[in-house]
This record gives sequence, C-alpha cells and structure tokens, in this order.
Amino acid sequence: MPHPDYPSYAHLLVNYCVSLQPGERLFISSTTLAEELVDEVYREAVKAGGHCEFTLSTRGQAAALREYGSAEQFAFVPTLYARAMNEFEAYVYISAPFDLREPEAAPELKAARRKAMQPLHNTYFARTADRRLKRTMCIFPTEALAREASMSLEEYTDFVFRACKLDQDDPRAAWLGVRKRQQAVVDHLNSCTTFRYTNDRSDISFTTQGRTWINSDGQTNMPSGEVYTSPEEDSVNGTIYFDYPAIRNGQEVRGVTLEVEGGEIQRWRAESGQAILNETFAIEGTRRFGEAAIGTNYDIDRFSKQILFDEKIGGTVHMAVGQSYAQAGGKNESAVHWDMIANMREGGKVYADGEVIYRDGRFVDHLWPTV
Repeated sequence: MPHPDYPSYAHLLVNYCVSLQPGERLFISSTTLAEELVDEVYREAVKAGGHCEFTLSTRGQAAALREYGSAEQFAFVPTLYARAMNEFEAYVYISAPFDLREPEAAPELKAARRKAMQPLHNTYFARTADRRLKRTMCIFPTEALAREASMSLEEYTDFVFRACKLDQDDPRAAWLGVRKRQQAVVDHLNSCTTFRYTNDRSDISFTTQGRTWINSDGQTNMPSGEVYTSPEEDSVNGTIYFDYPAIRNGQEVRGVTLEVEGGEIQRWRAESGQAILNETFAIEGTRRFGEAAIGTNYDIDRFSKQILFDEKIGGTVHMAVGQSYAQAGGKNESAVHWDMIANMREGGKVYADGEVIYRDGRFVDHLWPTV
C-alpha cells in the first residue's frame, strides 16, 4: 500500500472527532511510536486555532516503574494529564503500544494506582458525558498491534484505515452518513424500553426506562459504528455467552458465560482465564452491567484483539461489566469498564418490546435498508 495518509487521519480527528474550535485546548496522549501522527494532529490543531499539548510514553517507562516503583509512586497522578482532564476542552488518545505482553505490576501496586486515579476517573466520565471534554480514542498501527491481530504491519495499517473510512475520498462525509443511518436505529430503540438478546447459547434481557440509546458515529471513538446504552442496573436477567476472547490488561479470557439475576452477576465461568474473571469480579461495581450495545461497522471484518475495533464488528453485540455511561443515564460506578462480545450472525436475534428488530447479525430492513 502507499505511505499511510496521516494528514487525512489527523484532519478527521481534529475537525470531525473533537471538532476543535479557536482557543480550545487539546491534550494528546500516546507513545513515541506515534510521532508521525502526533505531528499531524498538532499541525491540524494549530490550523484550527487551538492550543495543543501532549504526553508521549517511551519504550522503557512502564518497565522501570514496574521494577523500581513503590506504591506511593504508582499512586502519583500525572500533573498535565490531571489538568487536562479537569480543564481542557478536547482530548485525543492515540493507542500506539510497544508491547502488549509486558508483565503486570504486583496486585497491591495496581490497587494503589486504581484508588489514586478514581477521582480523576470520575471527572473524566462526567466531563466526557456532557462533552465539556470532547474525547476521541484511536489507534496508530504498530508492530505489536499487527502481531496481536496476526497481520503484517502493512495489512494491519490497511485494516485500520478501512475501518476508519480513511480509504474514502471524504472520510468526514462517510461518517456523517453513518450518523444518519444509525440515527434511524436509535430513534426506534429510544421508543422502546424492554430488550432481549438471544442466540443458541444466550438469552438475556434488560430494560431502559429513563435511559438513552446513543448513536456512536465516530466522534468519541475512531473507528466507531455501534449503538449503545446503559441498562437499568437492576433489570438485567438471564445468561449470556461471549464467543470472542475478552481481553483485560493484555490477558485473554476465553468462552465467558455470565448468569445474571436482578441485575447482579451471580455466577461466572470461563473456558480459560478463570482467575482473571475472579480477580475482576472482586472489584467494586463489576458485577453489574454498565453497557449494552450492538456493533454496526461491517468494514471491520475480523477480530483483532483490540476492543476499540472488536466491539464495533458488524454482526455482534457486546455488554460491559462495571462503569456505566452517564450520558446514557447509567448510574453504576466502577474503576472497570470491560466489554465482552457475542456473535449474532448465526441465528442471533434482538427483541425490542417483544418485536424482532435484528436477525442473523443485521437490523431488519425497515431499520437498516440495503444500500
């Protein structure tokens, strides 16, 4: 493929995703691997009349902290990051990892960080919910990401650009088309209050009284292509099986089954990775659901082990344990928001107020007309 068009990528991030306005402050967080894209985002931010600051992690930073850091050091809240989350108007997070298989820090060190970051975590969710902080998350293709997805770097870069519609003449117009199409879906979903996901291994229901289904059209995540809500916390009942591996802190959990009664996950099992499930469900707020969603991005044609892409796969649904979305009306709080994905392409159905609105991985024709 030709050299990646990072100027177009940056233009989309700045002018569509966060819609940076003159005088607004943009914070970028990434690694030094993404320097080429960061430069282009900075350039676009200046052209838009904004102010831009950034933090770039280096290759050995995490290892040094893991090897030598104390609980006090793990609990340190980064100064610029904290100010940006509290005060800035825009935030672009560019995932560009060096290594996805680094060892984890000791449990007590992770707990110290989680506790220290919780107030900022709450601020982040509150400010992104009402768009006081316009945030988008995206990916810069790296060797580690490509290897994880079992692709060459060239294949993976092409995969990323296709999913983000950067292969199209006018990516912004393409995403505006997604917005229009999905709006017809969320308008219908928001006229209903009871929902049920079924396939050959799942039957789970929830209600959304006082909640909102949201059209994820590429502004808060790039790529996007999903509709999502936060179910009423006590309303979820049934069993759901997640076909796709669930990735948490770089570790895979396969074949997850959750059994839910009165909104609380009562029993959980995994075909592999049970200890990770057990550890997660010991964290406050994780035994309730913070999200229910339906993926609609049919340009994402394979599982890549990156949730930013995988949760959008057309023909899947996902549910997340833990933190809810305030913008959807959710009330559950947790330091964790962990998405898990179920395949709906073979016999899967979604019911809304008792009516089948989705079958075999697609919405019915009157909600999603064939182009």
